[in-house]
Amino acid sequence: MEFLEVLALCMNPSEVVIIVGGYWGLMRYIVDEGLKLGFKVVIIPPLEMEDVRFPLDSIVIRPGVSFRVRSIFLVRTSEVLVVLGGASGTIQEVITAYTEGIPVFILGMTGLPSDKLSVFTPYVDERRLSTIKIVNDPKSLANEVCNYFKRTKPRGYGGESYG
Repeated sequence: MEFLEVLALCMNPSEVVIIVGGYWGLMRYIVDEGLKLGFKVVIIPPLEMEDVRFPLDSIVIRPGVSFRVRSIFLVRTSEVLVVLGGASGTIQEVITAYTEGIPVFILGMTGLPSDKLSVFTPYVDERRLSTIKIVNDPKSLANEVCNYFKRTKPRGYGGESYG
């Protein structure tokens, strides 16, 4: 996957944690490729999907909550939210990230319902709680995320910024 390959080139994969909400569909691919590239991967599955077999080298957190609540945990645990495509759950995660002040980076032109999020760029409302940025190329999206971390320290972190 181009996004992860570029991310691995501009950030040290062993210092990056990818958090996903399950192990099916695109998330499964992200988990498998992320682990191959050396990223740490955390999976937070919803209660209904906790019994899936997960890769042994992933970290699985089973909070025992529904899909929607799991999405809130996933977003609030993240420094940024990267959307590579999705439907209503993804849209909920974007709105949650915005209201929590977490920057959102979206891959556009996927043909999925998440493409409709363009109406919310760069801000959902006048409060301007965080930015929502849409990039139509996976490599450029990865570079945007890398550039963000080069100029922004992680929340609650006392050391050097990434990069």
